[in-house]
Amino acid sequence: MRARLKHSFSYRYSAPVLLGAHRFCLKPRGHGFQTLLDFQLRIDPEPSSLFPLIAASGDEILRARFGGSCDSFRIEASSTVVSHAPPDLQACLEANEPLLPYPVGHLNGDLQGALGGWLPNGQHDPAAVDMAQEALMGSDQRALMFLDQLVEMIQDRVKYTQRHVGPAWPAGRTLKERVGSCRDLAMLMVEACRCVGLPARFVSGYHLVDPAPEQYDLHAWTEVYLPGAGWRGYDPSGKGPVDDRYITLATSSKPELTAAITGCFSGPAGVSSSFDWLIEAEILDPVAPLEASLPLG
Repeated sequence: MRARLKHSFSYRYSAPVLLGAHRFCLKPRGHGFQTLLDFQLRIDPEPSSLFPLIAASGDEILRARFGGSCDSFRIEASSTVVSHAPPDLQACLEANEPLLPYPVGHLNGDLQGALGGWLPNGQHDPAAVDMAQEALMGSDQRALMFLDQLVEMIQDRVKYTQRHVGPAWPAGRTLKERVGSCRDLAMLMVEACRCVGLPARFVSGYHLVDPAPEQYDLHAWTEVYLPGAGWRGYDPSGKGPVDDRYITLATSSKPELTAAITGCFSGPAGVSSSFDWLIEAEILDPVAPLEASLPLG
């Protein structure tokens, strides 16, 4: 699928302010099952310095510093992306589907950060452990069946709802409230997968649903590392395994590190701010053209 995306943010301040350093996770992934054809970032006021860096996840993020004062701040990210449906998992794994719980010592050490518990003490949330054990019992210890069971259980026990502000909830709160946003469900799945030795991380991006909604919003889902198949996306607030209608912006073992914009400002006492955002998406070609694919060698 070839798609054109525009994501804009507009901040207004009641008095001139000084902008602090900002971090932008707005550049779509340009490797794996995505090809980034074009990306432009427009920032007003123009930063005094803007530089890219490669995050621990391998995604490219941008950092900016500003000089002088302003009473408005606008960011517009435009991109053209080609996404491809990932290969069939059964075909990738053949007869080597991982059995669970997966032995931690058998994994590459680079994956350890995607196995840690999400509670402040570094432990796994007991509610996620219980859910993982229940899904494991019904999966004959097979990884793919476990993931299908887990998605089904999450959707059965938690009602998806939009929540535009606040961090992702811990697994225990999501299960107790029985409602949650896409980021809450994503972190519930992340935590449950980690409990059985499957590395998992949080993903921020766009889901270009059909038919298109009145207004698009940022979406969140989970990526799970399956030995023999690599990182694969699962959406617990959608249909489970992701397809080419998902556009990845950023991934991390910590959801706060995938925020589209992170930064601060300083100003006179009592200064207030307002904020508006808009995501526009146009599907140019529902089938990704072969010439847009990256060569394999």
